[in-house]
Amino acid sequence: MTNHIGQNIRSLRKKQNWSQEKVAKGLEISIPAYSKIETGITDINIDRLHQIAAFFNVSVVDILIDEQAGSKSQEQGMITELKAKLAKREEEYIQLQAKIIDLYEKLKKI
Repeated sequence: MTNHIGQNIRSLRKKQNWSQEKVAKGLEISIPAYSKIETGITDINIDRLHQIAAFFNVSVVDILIDEQAGSKSQEQGMITELKAKLAKREEEYIQLQAKIIDLYEKLKKI
């Protein structure tokens, strides 16, 4: 769990184009301590989590949400939707083939 939190924090920092040094100074911690938060080595207590959220001007929930899990869920949903569309197209293709065969048989009789 700590790993995705660290990744979310890193992502917030990179979106702002800030260095680890700038964030560490803003949080009044050492650069190595901040680095350990981003890499998931250090567990974050609730007070530190609130401090980080305030620093980046986001909610604690924004930091806690596992974006990758949500992304995987979205990808799975898209895959399911695409499979359904593909199945529908295959059905249409089979129907068109049947019509072509039917027309061919009618032409043969003429």
